[in-house]
Amino acid sequence: MIKAENLVKSYNGNQVLKGVSLKIENGGFVVITGASGSGKSTLMNVLSGLERADGGMVEYDGESLKNKSEAQLTEFRRRKIGFIFQQYYLLSHLSVENNVKMGAYLAGNNEYLSVISAVGLGDKLKSKPSQLSGGEQQRVCIARALAKNPEVLFLDEPTGALDESTGREVLNYIANLKRERGFTLIMVTHNLNVAEMAETVIKMNSGRIVETYKNEAQKSAYEIGW
Repeated sequence: MIKAENLVKSYNGNQVLKGVSLKIENGGFVVITGASGSGKSTLMNVLSGLERADGGMVEYDGESLKNKSEAQLTEFRRRKIGFIFQQYYLLSHLSVENNVKMGAYLAGNNEYLSVISAVGLGDKLKSKPSQLSGGEQQRVCIARALAKNPEVLFLDEPTGALDESTGREVLNYIANLKRERGFTLIMVTHNLNVAEMAETVIKMNSGRIVETYKNEAQKSAYEIGW
């Protein structure tokens, strides 16, 4: 379980998180939504250990992040966490295989080729990012993150730069892989349609959680509006 209590975070005197508390069960599918500036991306960064809170605490199955050194936080993220961002952050001079291999080697995983096949890029192993479509580049990012065998996968607006058709395709891949692998999935998005895919939806406004609810039935990527 991921547990956060009374998280506070400020930038340049501006309080972005104002006492946020939540619990996320292992294996859950959670969407954090809210308008721009609501604090949702900052919350993701604090929950994942990318940034430190100014106050409060985050625990993973009782393991606190609060007093870890920078080296310990890096090791924690290497062991536990995968990230998929709106921007692809692929190395342009490396092939699909080698971009994904970098993620795999962080976790000592040599079976990264099956992950590339799982996202539908088995025939693109030697292609460079410039030779891929936007959707294919995002799938390389997904494969790179999953090649670490993360326990928790964080996604920050993963379809923000994609058209509708490609966005649905990418979300469908992510949802299918989550069902197969059982990792915890935490997605930040401003799109309430995407939230209909999640088990639990957390709405933020002005640095606070204003509503948490569960979807009675989860929709597929091809059933939601866009």
